[in-house]
Amino acid sequence: MFLLSLVNTLAPLPVPHQITLINKPQLSARILFSFLQVNTLFLSPMAEGVLFNIVQGIIERLGSRAFEEIGLVWGVNDELQKLKLLVSQLRAVLLDAEQKQANNEAVKEWLQSVEDEVYEADDVLDEFYTEAQWRQMVPGNNKVSKQVRIFFSSSNQLVFGLKMGHKIKDLNKRLHEIASNRTFGQLQVNHEDARFVIRERVTHSFVREDNIIGRDEDKRAIIQLLLDLDPIPTKNVSSISIVGFGGLGKTTLAQLVLNDEKVEKHFELKMWICVSNVFELDIIVKKIIQSATNDIAKSLEIDQLQKELRKIIDGKRYLLVLDDVWNDNREKWFGLQNLLMGGGKGSKILITTRSEKVAKITDTSKPYNLRGLSEEQSWYLFKKMAFQEGKEPESSTIKAIGEEIARKCQGVPLAIRTIGRMLYTRDPETEWSDFMNNKLSTIRQEENDILPTLQLSYDVLPSHLKHCFAYCSLFPPDYEIPAENLIRLWVAQGFVKSSNPNECLEDVGYEYYNELVWRSFFQEEEKDEFGIIKSCKMHDLMNELAVKVAGEGSTIIDRNKTNFDAKRLLHVSFNFHVDSLEWKIPTSLLESNKLRTFLFLSQKEWEMSFRTSFCATIASNFKSLRMLSLNKLGITKLPKCLRKLKHLRYLDLSGNPIKRLPNWIVKLQNLETLDLNCCRVLVELPRDIKKLINLRHLILANCDNLAWIPRGLGELTHVRTLNTFVLSENKSMLRDGAGLSELGKLKDLRGELKIMNLRCEQDMVSELNYDCAVLKEKRHLYSLTLYWMHIERENNDAEENDVIIKSMEALQPHSSLKELVVNRYPGVRFASWFHSLTNIVNLILSNCDRCQHLPPLDHLPFLKSLHLFGLRNLEHISAEDKVKDFAGAGDVMMMSAASPSTTFFPSLESLYLRICPNLKGWWRNETASASASSFPCLSFLSIYGCPNLTSMPLYPNLDELWLEKSSWKVLSSSFVPSYKLKYLEIRGVEDIEYVPEEGIGNLTLLEKLEIKDCPNLVSLPDQGMGRLISVQRLYISNCPKLASLPEGMGNLKSLQLLWIWDCPNLASLPEGLRCLVSLKRLIIDSCPILKQRCQKETD
Repeated sequence: MFLLSLVNTLAPLPVPHQITLINKPQLSARILFSFLQVNTLFLSPMAEGVLFNIVQGIIERLGSRAFEEIGLVWGVNDELQKLKLLVSQLRAVLLDAEQKQANNEAVKEWLQSVEDEVYEADDVLDEFYTEAQWRQMVPGNNKVSKQVRIFFSSSNQLVFGLKMGHKIKDLNKRLHEIASNRTFGQLQVNHEDARFVIRERVTHSFVREDNIIGRDEDKRAIIQLLLDLDPIPTKNVSSISIVGFGGLGKTTLAQLVLNDEKVEKHFELKMWICVSNVFELDIIVKKIIQSATNDIAKSLEIDQLQKELRKIIDGKRYLLVLDDVWNDNREKWFGLQNLLMGGGKGSKILITTRSEKVAKITDTSKPYNLRGLSEEQSWYLFKKMAFQEGKEPESSTIKAIGEEIARKCQGVPLAIRTIGRMLYTRDPETEWSDFMNNKLSTIRQEENDILPTLQLSYDVLPSHLKHCFAYCSLFPPDYEIPAENLIRLWVAQGFVKSSNPNECLEDVGYEYYNELVWRSFFQEEEKDEFGIIKSCKMHDLMNELAVKVAGEGSTIIDRNKTNFDAKRLLHVSFNFHVDSLEWKIPTSLLESNKLRTFLFLSQKEWEMSFRTSFCATIASNFKSLRMLSLNKLGITKLPKCLRKLKHLRYLDLSGNPIKRLPNWIVKLQNLETLDLNCCRVLVELPRDIKKLINLRHLILANCDNLAWIPRGLGELTHVRTLNTFVLSENKSMLRDGAGLSELGKLKDLRGELKIMNLRCEQDMVSELNYDCAVLKEKRHLYSLTLYWMHIERENNDAEENDVIIKSMEALQPHSSLKELVVNRYPGVRFASWFHSLTNIVNLILSNCDRCQHLPPLDHLPFLKSLHLFGLRNLEHISAEDKVKDFAGAGDVMMMSAASPSTTFFPSLESLYLRICPNLKGWWRNETASASASSFPCLSFLSIYGCPNLTSMPLYPNLDELWLEKSSWKVLSSSFVPSYKLKYLEIRGVEDIEYVPEEGIGNLTLLEKLEIKDCPNLVSLPDQGMGRLISVQRLYISNCPKLASLPEGMGNLKSLQLLWIWDCPNLASLPEGLRCLVSLKRLIIDSCPILKQRCQKETD
C-alpha cells in the first residue's frame, strides 16, 4: 500500500534511478516504466504503409498491463479501452486504404482524417509519458511520505486526470465518426505489412566505378571531344553537353571522364559543381571557387567573386563540369559564360542535363545524347544486382523472366539496379513472375519517365523504411546528408523500432540505412579513414520520388516561399541561412499546428544578435515538435519559452555563443539529442542534467571552454554520444563535478571521446581504482583523446612517477580503438597497454615533455599514421631493450623492430616527427637494425624541428617528403632509394651547402621541388637537376648564398612553373631555360643583382 522502491527492482531495465511509485491497486512499477520507455512513432502523411505501423504501436501500448495501471491511477481507463477498440477497428483496413488512396479521392480524404486523429492520439500518449517521468523527478527530502504527496497529490492527480479524460473522450468521439463513415465499410481487412530482412552491415561495390556497365564507348567519345583543342577557332573556351533523361548515368559518365588519366594530364585545372535547379550567378561562382581552391569563398559580393574567379581560371586550360543543369534562361547562362571565357586555349565546360533546350542555349552545336544500355548490357547489370555473385540462373524460365524485367527497365541503369536489388530478396520461382505480370506490367511506359518504375521498389518496402525514405524529402537535390544525424532524426521521429529492449536503436537505424543503400535509394557514400559512414546523397530521381511519396506532409522552404498550404504539414526544412533579425516565420506556416520537424540545412556563421520573439513564435505555434534547429542564430541565452516543447526529442543549438545552459532545460524530459557542437564559449551545463533521463546524445565537440561536467551524468545510462568529458580544474568544484568513476558507468558510449584536465594525483588514482576499467569496456569508441592538465614538475620523484603511470594504466581503452591522442602526459614512460592496441590506425603523442621512452609500436598491424609532436626529452624512438622498459609489462614480450619475426610498421603510411629537439635517431643502438629495417608502405614523411636527428629507417615507397628546421644528415642514408618520390620540400635547413648529385638525380618521378630558407646553400647539382624530367613546379626562395642555377635545368621538359624569390646573390639564369617548352609561368622577385643585369641588357 505504500511505495515500491524501484532502485533494486528495476535494475535490469534501462530506467532512471531512485524512482518511487504508489502500489495502488497492485500497480506494477516494472510494467509501468517498461511502458514509459517505449518510443512513440510518427509518420509522414500520405506515405503509404505508414499509418498501419503507427496504429499497431498504439494498440500494443494500450493493451499492455502497464497502460491499464496508468489509466486506473488517473481515472481514464474506460476511455483508454474505447480508444484501443476504435484504433483496432481502423487498423484492420488501413493497408487497403493506403493502397487505394491514389485512385480514390473519398478514400484519400478518409485516410487524412484518420491520420489527424492518430497524431492526436500519439500526442496524448506522449503527455502521459512525459507527466509520469517529470512527477517522479520532483525533488524531495527522500522521505517516503513526502515523495508520495508530491508524486500523487490528490489535487494534481485530479486535475491531470480530468484534463486527459476530456482529451481522450473527444478523441474517441471523432474516431467513432470516422469508423461510421461509409468509406470504412468499403475497405477490406489486411494485416500483412511488407517484410523487412535485417542484413549484415555491408557495403556493396555496385555503386563503385569499376562496376559501371556499358559506358566505355560513351567515355571515349566524350574524352575525344574534350581533348579537341580547336572546336571553335575564335574561342578558347567551349562547352559540351551530355543530354539524357533521369537515371541514365550522366553524372557517373562525367565522373568517369573527369578522373581519366588523359584528362588529368591535359587540363591544368579541374572543377566540379552540382548546379541543380538553382542557377544564381553568385552561388555558382562561389561553388566554382571552392572546387578550384578547396576553400570557401569569403566575399559575398558578386563583383569581388567574379574577380577572384577570373584570377583563378584566366590563362589556364581548365575543365569545368556543371552537373545537373536545369536553367533554360539564356541571359543567366550568358552572365556565367562571360566570366568563364578567360580560360586558356582548349578549356572546356562539360554540362549534364535532362533538357535539350538547356544544351542549345549553352552554344553547344551538337549535344551528346546519352542512350540507355543495350539489352545485353541491361541483362548483365541485372544479373549483378539480382543474383548471388552475379551468376546466371540455371533455370531457363527464371532467366527469361529476368531478361523481360530487365527489358522493362528501358536500359536505365538506376532502374535496373533498384529493381534488381529489390528482387534479390524474393524467390525467383514464386515471386518474380507475379511481380512482372501484376506490378511491372501495369506501369505506363514513358520514354523519358522512369519514376513509376522506381516507385515499385518503394511500394514493397516495410512501412518503417517508407517512413525513413519519405523523411529524406527534407533534403534538397545533391545535398550531402550526414548519415549519423539522419539516423538520430529517424530515432527522434520514432521511425526506428526494436522488439529487443537491450538493442541500441542507433544500431537498428544503421540497419535501416544500409538496407536503403543496398536497394539504391542512397548513393555516393563517403567514409572516413576508419571506414565509418559519414554521409550519402540521393540520386535526383530518388529525391523526386521521396518528395512524391512524402506528399503534403513534408516540404523544403526557401527564402522566397511565404505562401503555401501548411495545414497538413508535419516536417519542414529551410534551405537558406535563417537570420532571426531579418526573416520571420511565414504566416501560412503558423497554420501547421502539428509540425514535428523544424530543420535548418544551410546555416552559416551566427549573427551578432538574436531576436527572442523568433523562439516565442515557435514555442507558441509548434508544440508538437520532435526536432528543432536553432543552430547558428547568435543565441546567448536560451529563451525560457522553449520549455513548452514537452515532446521535443532533438534540439540543435550548435554554433551559438551560449555561455550557460539554464537548469529549466531538464524539463524537456523526452530530449534524446542535445547538440552543442561548436558552442565555443559554453562554460557550464545544467546542474540537474541527470534528470534528462532519455538523453542519448550529448554532443559537446569543439566546446573548448567547458569548465566541468555536472555530477550525476553517470546515471544517464542511455547516453551513447559524449564527445567531451571535462574534469574540473578547480579543486573546490570537484564535489559538484562528475569524476571518472561516473564516466565508467556509461558503458555504451560510442564514436569519439575526449577527456580533459586529467591529473596525476593520488586522489584521482584512488577514484579510478585502476582495475575498474573506466574505458576498457567501451568497445564502440573508435577515437579517444586524453588531455592532462599542465603542471610544472621540477623533480623526478619515484613515488610521483608511480602515481603517474598508475593513472595512465587505469585509462586503458578497448582493443578495438582506431585513434588515440595523448597530450601533455607527464610521465617518463607510457602505460603497458599500448601493445594491446592491435586495431589502432592513428596515433598522436604530443607535448609529453618528460617522455624518454616510447612503447613498442612497430608491430601494430593497422597503424597508418603516427604523429610524434613536442617530445622534447625523447632521444630515440625505439629502445634497444624489449618491452621490459615499459611500466607494468611483466612477462609480456613484444619484439622490437630488429626482430626478424615481425614486419617493421607493416601499414604505416604517414609519419610526422615535429619539435623533438633531442631526437638523435630511430634506435638507441645503431646495429643491424638500421640496414635491415624499412617502412614498406610509408608514403608521407614530415620532419620539423628535429635538428639532432641524423638517421632514419629506409622508405623506398615514399611519395612526399617535408624537411624543415632539421638536419640534412637525416636524409643521407635513407634518401637515395626513394625513387618514387613526387613531392620534396626543403625548408629552413641550415647545414645544407650542396645538394648531392646521387641523391636528387634519382628522383625521376619528382613533380614538385621546393627549396626555401636555406641560408648556406651555395649550389644545386647540374646533372642531378637535369634528370628531374617529371618536375612541373620548382620553387627556390630565400637562399642568400645561391649565386647561379645549373645549366642542367634546361632538361626539365615538364616544368610549367618556375618561381625564384629573395635570392639576393643570384646573378644569372642558365641558358637552358630557353629550352623549357612546357614553361607557362616564370616568376622572379627580390633578386636585385639579376634585376639590375636584366635592366642593363634591356637598355
